[in-house]
Amino acid sequence: MLLRKDYTCPLELVHDMMKGKWKCIIIWRLRLGATMPSSLLKDICGITEKMLHQHLKELISYGFVDKNTYGKYPLKTEYFLTETGKDILKALEIYQKVGIDYMLKNGQEDILKEKNLI
Repeated sequence: MLLRKDYTCPLELVHDMMKGKWKCIIIWRLRLGATMPSSLLKDICGITEKMLHQHLKELISYGFVDKNTYGKYPLKTEYFLTETGKDILKALEIYQKVGIDYMLKNGQEDILKEKNLI
């Protein structure tokens, strides 16, 4: 995604960087450690391979994610959070807490238990 040159504030810039259905979910999943794309596809329900690669490419360009590629055959690539990505993760942890609180207040405790979140 091409970033604009003019912003009202830095929050607007970060919002544009994080736009997209899957970016927050990808970062949330990468909190568990370096991961191959096949694992991300398996773990993120509903994401397509095309969208995964597109979002990973953008997250790398913003400095939130990086990758290691191992030259053995077959070629192996692992994606991981950078220090900046770990800073974004702190914000996502707050989002997660707000989501859990909302679900508890709205009678969705069974879903949280099913996903081992409480």
